Amino acid sequence: MHINDFDYNLPEELIAQHPADKRDESRLMVIDRNTGELAHKHFYDILEYLNPGDCMVMNNSKVLPARLFGVKESTGAKVEFLLIKRIKGDTWETMVRPGKRLHPGDRVSFGDGTLIAEIIEHGEGGTRIVKFEYEGVFLELLEQLGKIPLPPYIERESGAEDKDRYQTVYCKEEGSVAAPTAGLHFTEDLLHRAEEKGIKLAYVTLHVGIGTFRPVKCETIEEHKMHFEEYHIDEENANIINETKRSGGRIISVGTTSTRTMESAAEDDGTIAPGEGSTGIFIYPGYRFKVVDCLITNFHLPKSTLLMLVSALYNRENIISAYNEAVAQNYRFFSYGDAMFIV
Repeated sequence: MHINDFDYNLPEELIAQHPADKRDESRLMVIDRNTGELAHKHFYDILEYLNPGDCMVMNNSKVLPARLFGVKESTGAKVEFLLIKRIKGDTWETMVRPGKRLHPGDRVSFGDGTLIAEIIEHGEGGTRIVKFEYEGVFLELLEQLGKIPLPPYIERESGAEDKDRYQTVYCKEEGSVAAPTAGLHFTEDLLHRAEEKGIKLAYVTLHVGIGTFRPVKCETIEEHKMHFEEYHIDEENANIINETKRSGGRIISVGTTSTRTMESAAEDDGTIAPGEGSTGIFIYPGYRFKVVDCLITNFHLPKSTLLMLVSALYNRENIISAYNEAVAQNYRFFSYGDAMFIV
């Protein structure tokens, strides 16, 4: 398939720069795959489309305040770090800017020496492998010194609201540099009412990497190579998902990261195997889903792997048509935008 098959025209003013006033007051487009009908709702209406015995599966990864601003010790030059992935202990893979000034042996100070990073070696794609030195608890220092790394299409610096609103209400496991944004619409009250209705809640963990924003550069999408991300599913949550499948309930995936996690962990018979893994699964039209029945997701970038995944669950033509309708109806797009529910 050609990359241009997944293009659509998006006016810049529809890219959400701030979250909705209240999480569950975002708009919701509901797509019925059986009838092809579209319904325009609000996110708090989603319980109308969930049945007792269904299971919503959510990614409980928490976004790190992974942007750090410091100075090179030897020159005083300003430096920006974006933590990408913990390699082991206090050693991290990091994007640095300006990269040309930082070489193995250089040291960078953050917070007047509260946190020190030494460049160990060059990484792939211009990254650096760094080792941090500090006293105390690293994640507590990161909360104190770091900033939330907003996506590149949000054209402002992160602020106080983002520390809360660029996290899901159920986030738990530290490790992402981008939010699993489909979950941003849920409130604790909405999840409580879902459980009261008899809907099961299950959690998986996939730490979202910076690769989620990397464009597809191949004209033929089958040639694209996905980035790898780490995931974990414990036995308790695997059992909830598997029991739902056995009893005839639907698996409602909250977001593309939950989808990629479950499909990566699935056995040939569709059951989920608990454990840890690394996934580079690329889901595009023609893929046969093993676990996921329905998908809650945001509206994604043109020509992106996320749009291709959504198209695989329905079909490309109808998804592009729905996106064009969302544009016509002034839906808000991307991480802080509105939501779609494919049933």
